[in-house]
Amino acid sequence: MDFRLLLIFVLSTHITVFSAEISVFVQTGNSVELCIQTLPEFDDLSWRKEKSEIIVRYTKETKRVKFYSSYKDRVDFNDKTFSLTLKNMQETDSGLYTARASGASDNDIVTYRVSVIDSVEAPVLTVNSSWFSPDPCSFMCKGGNIIISSIFNSSSCSPEEVTSLDNYTLRLNCSGDSIVCNYSNPVSWKTNIKKANELCTANQKRRLAKEASLQLLWLILLLPIFVGLLALVIKKKEGAQQKEQTVYVKLT
Repeated sequence: MDFRLLLIFVLSTHITVFSAEISVFVQTGNSVELCIQTLPEFDDLSWRKEKSEIIVRYTKETKRVKFYSSYKDRVDFNDKTFSLTLKNMQETDSGLYTARASGASDNDIVTYRVSVIDSVEAPVLTVNSSWFSPDPCSFMCKGGNIIISSIFNSSSCSPEEVTSLDNYTLRLNCSGDSIVCNYSNPVSWKTNIKKANELCTANQKRRLAKEASLQLLWLILLLPIFVGLLALVIKKKEGAQQKEQTVYVKLT
């Protein structure tokens, strides 16, 4: 029993020390601070990108801080907490950032997977346009490549949420007489809200206009046929009258 507990403790400690990287999302142009929670004894400490490109190195004995590479003009290093702050982040800055302690041996203390992404664009909330749609208020909520279609019925609609593989989320819900379309990613979110009456009234007017246009189209298409049939009937009637008059003349 004691052996099992010891084994579990050792495995738990192993998993903690070699835990997976920490995911961090940063909006393009913003800053991010990478912190160290637990720090072992060390002679030198360095922050690296992709575990090979050194950004900054701190020497404990001399308290010297040395910056490397293109990051040196846009990073801050705290020589008390040993955290690293990266400024004005761009998409090319996405990647793995690791704090490494060097002494008798080298140890990776913490690794961050940093993803730099743009803020989302405002979602679009529109009424579905269809010639033959039976729905009084069928509308569409669109954000990026994600689309949710729904129907506003009385004072409600079915709430829906769709998340893409790259962590973009589109949410749709109705609150009272308002239709709410929200589009977000891990660093930003934007919302489009419209009154149901505004959308539905516009849709109703559009449907009435389309129905009127459809009726006019059918009238234009059928009018020549109607005129042709009428002319044919009149012609036959005139022919019959002429035949009757001819018979009458012969009899007399």
